[in-house]
Amino acid sequence: MRQSVLKVALLGMALTATGSAVAKDWKEIKFSVEGAYPPFSYTTIDGELKGFEVELARALCEELQVTCTIRAQDWDGIIPALLSRKNDAIIAAMTITPEREKSVLFTIPYARVPTRFVTKVEREIEFSEKGMDGLKVGVQRATIGDKYLAAQHPNVDVARYGTFDEAFMDLRSGRVDTIFGGAIGLQSGLLDQPDGKGFHFSGPSFTEEKWFGRGIGIAVRRQDTSLAELLNKGILALREKGIHQQIASNYFPYDIYGVE
Repeated sequence: MRQSVLKVALLGMALTATGSAVAKDWKEIKFSVEGAYPPFSYTTIDGELKGFEVELARALCEELQVTCTIRAQDWDGIIPALLSRKNDAIIAAMTITPEREKSVLFTIPYARVPTRFVTKVEREIEFSEKGMDGLKVGVQRATIGDKYLAAQHPNVDVARYGTFDEAFMDLRSGRVDTIFGGAIGLQSGLLDQPDGKGFHFSGPSFTEEKWFGRGIGIAVRRQDTSLAELLNKGILALREKGIHQQIASNYFPYDIYGVE
């Protein structure tokens, strides 16, 4: 779903480039979530972190019998924070893409989400080069949707936001024509809300692996292969035991592991 700010992230890589790949006996895993991307993770008015990924991280720690720490981290700084060792793993609806794999190591996917456009229900947009010329599209800054539009539709007027909540406000007010982002986040954050009844998905689902990755995974530092292997073991165990789907069913009305 989202594209890292690699210029900043690569600075963090320099800090860890000399680190060894010696296996570590993991007794604690410090996770970062975004905390502002429901239903994956969000922060309540009381400051408590909740959401699918928060529950999944806790279930992984219980399965692997390790201590679990979960902290919120702004999206723009989430990979640099990992590379500077402020945390051990990112579980934040981060799509596995070749570009991100230059800076981090991913686990196997724990979810798959298409990217889509949302518009007002009375509006239909021709999603072609000509039809999108001059269109004002809201995206979350540095996401894969942002990167795709910049590369494939340079004539689109892209409005970049720190969070999708900010983009939703401008869509409601008509300051942008449409929003482009992960379908699950758009469904939960806008379409399922009381003031989202006047909006709908428009156009196709975008899933091309070149641009939109091969699913959502947990990111760790590239040298922490032992942690990636441990988390892979946990993800597979939770799926085999039905715990993954049990947690997901609290947030999604469909199988997010196999969603098309």
